[in-house]
Amino acid sequence: MLDLKRQYRLVHNELMGAVSHVLETQQFILGESVAAFEKAAAVQLGMAHAVGCSSGTDALWLALASAGIGPGHTVLTTPFSFFASVSAILRAGATPLLADIDPATFNLSPVAVETVLNGPRAEGLRAILPVHLYGQCADFTSFARIAKERNLKLIEDAAQAWGAEWQGIKAGSLGDAAAFSFYPTKNLSAAGDAGMVTTNSDEIAERARMLRQHGMRRRYYHDEIGWNTRMDGFQGAILTVKLKYIDGWNQLRRTVARRYHALFHAAGLVEAGPYPTHGVVLPHEVPGTHHVWHQYVIRTARRDGLRQFLTERKIGSEIYYPVPLHLQTALQSLGYAEGSFPEAERAAREVLALPIFPELREDEQQTVVSAIAEFLS
Repeated sequence: MLDLKRQYRLVHNELMGAVSHVLETQQFILGESVAAFEKAAAVQLGMAHAVGCSSGTDALWLALASAGIGPGHTVLTTPFSFFASVSAILRAGATPLLADIDPATFNLSPVAVETVLNGPRAEGLRAILPVHLYGQCADFTSFARIAKERNLKLIEDAAQAWGAEWQGIKAGSLGDAAAFSFYPTKNLSAAGDAGMVTTNSDEIAERARMLRQHGMRRRYYHDEIGWNTRMDGFQGAILTVKLKYIDGWNQLRRTVARRYHALFHAAGLVEAGPYPTHGVVLPHEVPGTHHVWHQYVIRTARRDGLRQFLTERKIGSEIYYPVPLHLQTALQSLGYAEGSFPEAERAAREVLALPIFPELREDEQQTVVSAIAEFLS
């Protein structure tokens, strides 16, 4: 699925120099390396504030808590995402509310959101948390309108979307606050866990910096109960180096995605969709967006058999995500049952992520598509 060593070889010397500087200065927690990354990240995104933290999961919680989301509030999000999208809401003390997805983009559907907001579960709603799934922004034109009409906060789960854009506006700057992940598999990746909150609000940024250090504004004086969720100096140093290259790496991902498109069409495997029957439905890029292709996800009716076939030929693949959040054992208390979100449930049965990273070669992609053609023939 991913060969991190290919990228590492390209920036090896710079990374070693950055790590050595942290060892020399001994600033292992926050410090100048993290501050430098925060400043550079804010500039690249065109944001007033970027606050580094220890993971994308912590970034989601920080973004919510710093925006004033807590007990007695409800936050609406998608059932088709990583577990942290809902667990961070629960950790903030709020109640998750779910709406179904768009079958073409897999992102939260504004139409489904409107339906849920007009229903009985929407009482106490304070925020919407759209997820920019697989590297493509959710429909923020619609969500901004809905938020304005109903006086709601907008918190972006941008964990998979560094560099993505909606109508020329970068992910991370679309809502009141956003959360990024720099997990090693992400487009912009650390050498361990790390995350970031971005916002143009001075108040939200100040609270995020305070909450990431046990609620301290002054050392050993705790104004609120926060958490230990600080970014370490090594990750800040590594991310500062990689930040210089991310736009180019994302462009290479777009090239890889276009090659997949061409190869699937040439093989005669493509169906119009959004639902597959005998072939493959390709991922859809919404006009006016800038997709950064964190994942290249196809839909196929025989997904499980295809994945086994690829595995036997030593071709990587992954399912993001095999169980929608409303059907997870740990979230049964949310009160949803099978059939509650048919689009998310169907996607969970049909999606398959194929290998994609900047250094993926065309011959490797041909091997992937040829194997899929052989299986479907």
